[in-house]
Amino acid sequence: MAAEELLTKRGEIAFANRSEEEFARLLDYYGIAWQYEPHSFPLRWGPDGQVLEAFTPDFYLPEQDLYVELTTMKQSLIGRKHRKLRRLRELYPQVRIKLLYRRDYQELLAKYGFDPADAEP
Repeated sequence: MAAEELLTKRGEIAFANRSEEEFARLLDYYGIAWQYEPHSFPLRWGPDGQVLEAFTPDFYLPEQDLYVELTTMKQSLIGRKHRKLRRLRELYPQVRIKLLYRRDYQELLAKYGFDPADAEP
């Protein structure tokens, strides 16, 4: 399925990067229901109660009640993402979330017949 078909099928979703789009294609291929960035979790508030920092996982799989965050971006930014994920788990222990690293993501693509060489660095 071409990217244009996916965007049309999913109502003009503008994915942040190609890996998210590929992951959505994989989920679609296997008939797994998903939502893209459906919820943001506030992590830090100012004195006036205004949200200063939030975390928005990439995908939500409603049938599994599971959020999925892809970390295929620059690996140097992983520390920041880990900090946010720890904070999310502290504040929202009931939220199930899985963090997929670049290596995990590429192995997943390869396992299900997608070309990991096409995955974003």
